Amino acid sequence: MLDVQRRSNRTGAHILAGALQRHGVTRVFGQSIPSAFFLAAPDYGITQVGYRTENAGAAMADAYARVSGQVAVVTAQNGPAATLLVPGLAEALKASIPVVAIVQDVHRQFTDKNAFQELDHLALFDGAAKWVRRVSEISRIEDYVDMAFTVATTGRAGPAVLLVPLDVLDELDDGALKTARQASLGHYPLDPVAPDPARVSEAAALLASARHPLVIAGGGVHSARGYEALSALQALGFPVATTVMGKGAIDETNPLSLGVVGYFMGPGARAGQLAPMVQDADVILLVGNRTNQNGTDSWQLYPKDARYIQIDIDGTEVGRNYEALRLVGDARLGLEALVAALKLQDLSVREAQRPATETRIRDGLKDGAKLRETKAGSDATPLRPERIVAEIDRLLTPDSIVVADASYSSIWVADGVTIRSGGQRVITPRGLAGLGWGLPFALGAKAARPQSPVICLTGDGGFAHVWAEIETSRRMNLPVVVVVLNNQILGYQKHAELSLFGAYTDVVHFQPVDHAAIAQACGVNGMRVERADQLAAALETALRSNVLTVIDVVTDERAYPPVTSFTGKQALDY
Repeated sequence: MLDVQRRSNRTGAHILAGALQRHGVTRVFGQSIPSAFFLAAPDYGITQVGYRTENAGAAMADAYARVSGQVAVVTAQNGPAATLLVPGLAEALKASIPVVAIVQDVHRQFTDKNAFQELDHLALFDGAAKWVRRVSEISRIEDYVDMAFTVATTGRAGPAVLLVPLDVLDELDDGALKTARQASLGHYPLDPVAPDPARVSEAAALLASARHPLVIAGGGVHSARGYEALSALQALGFPVATTVMGKGAIDETNPLSLGVVGYFMGPGARAGQLAPMVQDADVILLVGNRTNQNGTDSWQLYPKDARYIQIDIDGTEVGRNYEALRLVGDARLGLEALVAALKLQDLSVREAQRPATETRIRDGLKDGAKLRETKAGSDATPLRPERIVAEIDRLLTPDSIVVADASYSSIWVADGVTIRSGGQRVITPRGLAGLGWGLPFALGAKAARPQSPVICLTGDGGFAHVWAEIETSRRMNLPVVVVVLNNQILGYQKHAELSLFGAYTDVVHFQPVDHAAIAQACGVNGMRVERADQLAAALETALRSNVLTVIDVVTDERAYPPVTSFTGKQALDY
């Protein structure tokens, strides 16, 4: 009798919270809505990370999933709040990150009656999620939660949206006995599958016989946690480069590591002198690499006459831009299978050419470092971004997480930070490259790994999108370091316009803003750095702090990263 009474006191909100608990969810990014759910959630070991804006909340969830390897959950109210989830979910969709968004919907009896903030959420999320459904019965809550987690984590990961009418959450369970569910679906990849063994053998033979093979690893290696397998492949003598999203997948100090290749290989780039090595490759293995515009320098960097092998969990990505031997499957399992198959091959060609390959990489990196190191060691005022990133790099540990906002910040970090151990995380919004994701990404990463130092590099343009989340950091006890490149311009916009048109539009300049003062007004630390000799101490102090610290660095507006298309553009020498 007591058991029946207990069951009949459960509402839809309790059932929802219990389902999330079963999937290993302990933190949900939200802003109190759905209220019935958040009131029930503590009874199921679930706490709320309370964001200030929904777009930032979605970005926090994205970074949380990237760092933790778990499905992240974000919630929002119907209507305008739901619309603000779209940019973050779209980033997760393009970056293949599993996020489950739970959106409160209007009362079922008020549907299509112009209820308060009623909106066609199915249409709203259709282009920004893998799956969108509305649960209409309390008895189906667990069904739909399980479906959402399954969709988010199987195949190519991505966001799933579950719409839950508020009266479903308030409705009482009927108390009927049901078979208890046991499945826990909250990790990813949920169902890793290996590529076809026959094709793996074919790929191994192709790589073993190649004169100039090259591996280019993308973000899929992080999703699959394929670091050891990629390192094992490199140990067989194969040189490895990465995309920006793949950065961190391999130790960049290894003599067979090129670093990041893509659209910033101009003068002074770490791998700038190694572009010919990419172009000379006769067999290229793409791993979790979607061959997008930036990663391929507008499809001009990768050679047109090379043979391609492509490992990807999404068969529609294989051969999209470069016809390839299809190895459809999980990046880790695919690499492991390929390594095993290569060990059965004659690798004498690789062994013979390894010294020359290592020498070519070493010399290329050395040549590229000359100009880079001059800028990285500059004491100029305003500061050079290269100097700032060099100081950050000096203080990093294998456990550190570096986060970059979109635009120039992602390039400065990708080119200037050195990965010293495969699996070190550098988080960048490269799915859609939305400006303003830096700070919320940092907070999401900190929520996932509280013990790790988190440093965020952002421009003043991007930071302005999310100042409100400074208060979130303090309230939710998520201390991170935010370094703001304060050059009072939209840097990439101005420089791209100068490069293309020789002139720039009239809103790329900002009025002066004291970002340190904004931080202090929110009750956290703020420091302003105007000279290079102030930077190291500011970073060291910030890393010791137990609250968020904003370091507002006055930087040279004329400084631009080595974007290949900027090379030789006189309009940039102003």
